[in-house]
Amino acid sequence: MKNKKVLIVDDNALNRRVFENVIGHNYFFESASDGMEAIEMLKTKKYDIVLMDIQMPRLDGISCLKIIKEEEITNIPIIAISAYSNQGDREYFLSTGFDDFIAKPVKPKDLLETIHFHLQPGLHKPDTSENDSNEEVNLNESVIQQLLKYHNLDNIKSVYHDFLEEAESLTEEIKKLADLKKFEEIGEKLHILKGNSGTLGVIVIHKVTSNFEKKIKQLEHNELYKEIRKLEEGLKTYQKLIENDKIFAKYE
Repeated sequence: MKNKKVLIVDDNALNRRVFENVIGHNYFFESASDGMEAIEMLKTKKYDIVLMDIQMPRLDGISCLKIIKEEEITNIPIIAISAYSNQGDREYFLSTGFDDFIAKPVKPKDLLETIHFHLQPGLHKPDTSENDSNEEVNLNESVIQQLLKYHNLDNIKSVYHDFLEEAESLTEEIKKLADLKKFEEIGEKLHILKGNSGTLGVIVIHKVTSNFEKKIKQLEHNELYKEIRKLEEGLKTYQKLIENDKIFAKYE
């Protein structure tokens, strides 16, 4: 399958890197940061399948798919990837023309099995509904174990450290936005944090950001800062988990 090529379309750099690390052992890949860039790449290069994020600037995933279909740019499978995850959402995305749907946070196993299914006609569709996360821990190590099947440990360490750096940066941005009472922009930052922490199994961050995002519009000003403090505490917990690569030592 290494002769197959995947186009990853996602506006978030860490999402792209996680996807690249997951699929890089099995497939060639290239990445686009939004729908406009994806269209230009599809017009000039050959790919076998597209992973398409839905929420993107300039041109979102659904609008991008519409242009691809109307202009008959390609007929390869295009997989929608979105935080929307109930059955109604799945049916909606399929009705717009996507060939399949993967819910965020994306599990590495689900991502690979879905790609393999669409590139190997005749296979049974994998069941991606299983929930294997352990909500009682701060980091779901099964995600690390899955990633290690497809990439080396140094790259995986780098992804987890990159996530900490990004999470700290986004938290600082959220604090500044809180002073300005820009709730919609805070919600956008939380959405990024929620998606990336979920994909990497960083439960201590995913739980905080999920709860924070749900009630962002209803929070009073003093409650807003309580939620920010919870996020900062979660970051400290996560930082201790990966400090000096302690959690990775058992995989050396």
